[in-house]
Amino acid sequence: MSELTVILKELSIPGCVACAQFDKVWAEMQKEFPQVQYEKIDATSAEGQKMVVDYGIFSAPGILINGELFSTGGVNRNQLSTKLRELLGK
Repeated sequence: MSELTVILKELSIPGCVACAQFDKVWAEMQKEFPQVQYEKIDATSAEGQKMVVDYGIFSAPGILINGELFSTGGVNRNQLSTKLRELLGK
C-alpha cells in the first residue's frame, strides 16, 4: 500500500491573530497527522502575493490542501480533521 501525500499550505500575514490561532491548532493536530506536509508561506512575499491572487484569498490565513483552497480567515478544526482523514483514507 503506497503512502498517500497530503500537502497543507498556510498563507499567513505577520501579526495576524487568526493566523496565530491556526498555528496553535495545527501544532496540536500535526501529532495526529504526521504524514501531512505543512508549509507556512508569508502572504506578503512575492510567492505569497501570487498565491493570494491565484486563489482569490481575501482574508488570512488562507489554507490550501493539495493545491485547492480549503478556507480563508480561519479554520474549523473539525472540518479540517475530517478533510485530512478523508484524503488520507483514515
